[in-house]
Amino acid sequence: MAAVRHLLDTGTVRRGDTLLDSSSGIYAYALALACHRYGMRCHIVGSTTVDRTLRTQLAVLGAELEQMEPCGDDLKLDQKRRVARIEEILREHPEYHWMRQYHDDIHYLGYRAVADRLRAETGSHPLTLVGGVGSGASTGALARYLREHTPDVELVGVQPFGSVTFGAEHLTDPEIIIAGIGSSIPFGNVSHTAYDTIHWIGFEAARAGSVDLLRSHALFAGLSTGAGYLAAGWERAQAPDRTVVFIAADTGHRYVDSVFARHREALVPSGLAPRTVRSVDDLALPWSRMAWSRTPQPGRAR
Repeated sequence: MAAVRHLLDTGTVRRGDTLLDSSSGIYAYALALACHRYGMRCHIVGSTTVDRTLRTQLAVLGAELEQMEPCGDDLKLDQKRRVARIEEILREHPEYHWMRQYHDDIHYLGYRAVADRLRAETGSHPLTLVGGVGSGASTGALARYLREHTPDVELVGVQPFGSVTFGAEHLTDPEIIIAGIGSSIPFGNVSHTAYDTIHWIGFEAARAGSVDLLRSHALFAGLSTGAGYLAAGWERAQAPDRTVVFIAADTGHRYVDSVFARHREALVPSGLAPRTVRSVDDLALPWSRMAWSRTPQPGRAR
């Protein structure tokens, strides 16, 4: 909402223009809602993981969805194909505005209000923020705005195995890559120097978190949230004097078959613990943790 509003206020786009981007789900829905509110057209190049529920929501909001055809289990190829399709569309329609959710920090703007609310609700207690990294906007923006007032806010990022963002591309999850919190290409919106700690969490561990959230807290959420829940619980146990807040970004609808229908296979979270590593070369499934210590990115975003 804040990004689209800023584009309108600065004259970059006008009502009736088409906003274009690629998404595996959550961002597509958000952009469609913002476009609907402000009288814009919305064109989404969607991942193979976009499900019937989201397709229906996008249709109701008037968004145009191009969904990538399945390409086996290779979500890395899916992501690259989506970017290539975006470039084709822009050649055909140079008047479209590409939102560049992965590279334009205009997407940080909407999180100031969230940071203000977090600060008001947590007070002066030492704060640790946990969330899936993804495009880098949510965790990066919240940490930036919170640290303007409280520099000792700790930021913990959650990644899937196979993501290049923090150097785990050499490992592949045998089940599925958790869409939305990692990437097969470098992202410009990820500020690596903002992160104190990184957790890499695989499907089995994330499923344990998602199932436990529903059973214990009546929260029907997806794998991104399940992974964040696990990481937040661990961080809280290591530093009980700190307030730990984690971002629950996704609902569970996309994962009904792959996660919740298989709930009897879910591991018990209390029996899980991360492997502490000093180098990404030592990462191992189903869960690894590393002190990132606000070091620079391992590669250059493009």
